[in-house]
Amino acid sequence: MTPPATPSNAGAVLSVRGSVVDVLFEHHAPPIHALLRAGSGEAIAIEVLTQTDPWRVRGIALTATAGLARGMAVRDTGAPLLAPVGKAIRSRMFNVFGAAIDGLPAPAGLEWRPVHQAPPALASRATRSEVFATGIKVIDVLVPLERGGKAGLFGGAGVGKTVLLTEMIHNMVGHHDGVSIFCGIGERCREGEELYREMREAGVLDNMVMLFAQMNEPPGSRFRIGQAALTMAEYFRDDEQRDVLLLVDNIFRFIQAGSEVSALMGQMPSRLGYQPTLGSELAAFEERVANTASGAITSIQAVYVPADDFTDPAAVHTFAHLSASIVLSRKLTSEGIYPAVDPLQSSSRMATPGIVGERHYALAQEIRRTLAQYAELKDIIAMLGLEQLSPEDRKVVGRARRLQRFLTQPFFTTGQFNGMAGKLVSLEDSLDGCERILAGEFDTWPESSLYMIGAIGEAKAPTLPTAPATPEVQHA
Repeated sequence: MTPPATPSNAGAVLSVRGSVVDVLFEHHAPPIHALLRAGSGEAIAIEVLTQTDPWRVRGIALTATAGLARGMAVRDTGAPLLAPVGKAIRSRMFNVFGAAIDGLPAPAGLEWRPVHQAPPALASRATRSEVFATGIKVIDVLVPLERGGKAGLFGGAGVGKTVLLTEMIHNMVGHHDGVSIFCGIGERCREGEELYREMREAGVLDNMVMLFAQMNEPPGSRFRIGQAALTMAEYFRDDEQRDVLLLVDNIFRFIQAGSEVSALMGQMPSRLGYQPTLGSELAAFEERVANTASGAITSIQAVYVPADDFTDPAAVHTFAHLSASIVLSRKLTSEGIYPAVDPLQSSSRMATPGIVGERHYALAQEIRRTLAQYAELKDIIAMLGLEQLSPEDRKVVGRARRLQRFLTQPFFTTGQFNGMAGKLVSLEDSLDGCERILAGEFDTWPESSLYMIGAIGEAKAPTLPTAPATPEVQHA
C-alpha cells in the first residue's frame, strides 16, 4: 500500500537472522529509517536501523521473513515508512503499512506522510486546564482527566484495563466533538474485532479511525504502529484543526516490541532486560502527544504492569509522562469492586482547587482520608473483629465501605455478560452521592443497596423499617 518511489540504488541480502536483515548496496547505504522492499512481489518490508559501513545496512523486518534468502534483490524505496492521512481514513481499520484490514475497498484520495515526525516546538504548544468528563464516578471524582492531557490505566493481567478503556470509548466517543483514534499495539485480534463491531453498532464509527498490530506480528510492526497512529492524530489536529482522542492499548507492548528489536539488533540490555534506549524511545512517542493552538490530542493509554510490580522500568518511565495515573488493584477485583480503581495509588494533577473547585477538591480529599483510615484499620478488624473498634472508628469503616460500593458502576460494555444495564453518571450526581454518604445519611442502609448503581437516587431504601412503625404500616 506504500506508494512506490524511484529506486535510488539496488542492493542484495547479505544475511537473515530472524527479523534482522543485513543488506549490501551498490552505490551508497540508504539513510536511517529508510524502507526497503524485498522478496517475491516485494512483500517483505525492512526498515533500516543502523549503517555498518558506507555500503552495508542492518534493518528490522516489519513483515515475516519467510522465503527471504541471501543474494535476493532489495529495493530502496527512497522514503521512510508512510501512513495515510485524509478525510477518507475515518471509519476504517488499518495495519502498520496503511492497508485497510476491515474487508472494505482501499480508501481513495489519500495523502501519505512519514511516520517519523518531530514533536511540536515548545513555543507552539498551548496549555489549558480543563477537566475531561468520562461519566465514570470513581475517575471523575478522584482522578479527573485533563482535556488535552495524557492518562494511563495501570494494572497487571486480568484487572480490567481493556474493559475500562473500552467503556471510556463508549462513553466519550458519542459526546466527543472531534476524531477518535484507537491504536492496538500487540493485542489480541478478538479485541479488535469486538471493538470494531461495537463501535459500528453504536453508530460512532464515522468519526473514528482504528489501527492494529496484533501480538503475533513481528516486533518491528508492533514497534511502529504507534507512530502511524500519531501521524494520523497530528493530521486531524494540525490540518483539520480538530480535537483528537487517542486511545492506546497497550503501551507496555510498545516497550516490549522495542526491547525485542533491541535484542535482535544485538544491543546490550539494561535493567531487567529492557533496551538501553527505553527512556528516549518512550519520550519520542509521548512528546508527540501535545496541544497546539490549532487543536488538542487527549490520550488515554492502557499500561500492563508485569507481575503487578509498579517499580518495573516500563511502568516507572511511563508514569513520568502522564497528567493522570489510574491504578487498578487486583485486591479490589477479588472483592468484586468494579472498576477496580485504587483511589490511594491513583493520582491526577487536575485535582487542585484552582481547576476542579473548592467543593470538589475538599470532597475528594475527605474520601481519600476516609478510605486511608479504613485501610489502616483492616489489620485490627482481621485480628480482633469489628466489635473491638471504637464507635468513631466503626463509623469510619461503615462509611468507607459504603463509599467503595457507591463508586462501583455497571458498564455498557459488560452488560451482555452480567445482565446489568450500563450507567453514565454526571459529575454533579457523583459528588452529591459521596457528600451524602460522608454526611452519614446512609449509615443505617445496607452496603448492598449502594453496590452497582448509578446516581445515589437509584439506591433502594432498607426493606425492613424501624420496629415501632412496622405494626402501624401493616394495619394501614
